[in-house]
Amino acid sequence: MQIREGTPVAVQLGEMVISALQENALFTTAALPLRVFPPLFNRYRDGESFGTHVDNAIRQIPGTAHRIRTDLSATLFLSAPEEYDGGELIVEDTFGVHQVKLPAGHMILYPANSLHHVRPVTRGARIASFLWIQSMVREDADRSLLFDLDLAIQRLHTETPNHPAGIQLTNVYHNLLRRWADL
Repeated sequence: MQIREGTPVAVQLGEMVISALQENALFTTAALPLRVFPPLFNRYRDGESFGTHVDNAIRQIPGTAHRIRTDLSATLFLSAPEEYDGGELIVEDTFGVHQVKLPAGHMILYPANSLHHVRPVTRGARIASFLWIQSMVREDADRSLLFDLDLAIQRLHTETPNHPAGIQLTNVYHNLLRRWADL
């Protein structure tokens, strides 16, 4: 079951999610978002599932001429894990198969070209929001390097403020971002 796109409740809930993401530094560091597709909302129960698939490479924002390239997929869990059985998000990547069932309010961000599916819900209801992000940095490997570098810079600034190495690493980070950014 899915809330129909563009309905007042879908728009209002989507704005809440987008607002929270804009305030989340970890999301910004990991995704380097350029555009975010309006969040969608779904519910699985009574044996419902979603089969293995890869997300569309391009999505058109309903009611507009705007399209985004889907570099990243995200699932925001809105139900607590103890509220339902099954319903795990299964994501396949080059490192294997990952089973994800997070606490309410937690989100997984993963490359949109990953095969994934949702296991059947056998008790209760799994409620979630899902969305796609066009990153300023197209390549997952490049985003991953920038993410690790940014986290290291933040840690260095916290542990040793104004250390010359922090300034030098910040310079490297921004020069790599200039090289890889796709605006």
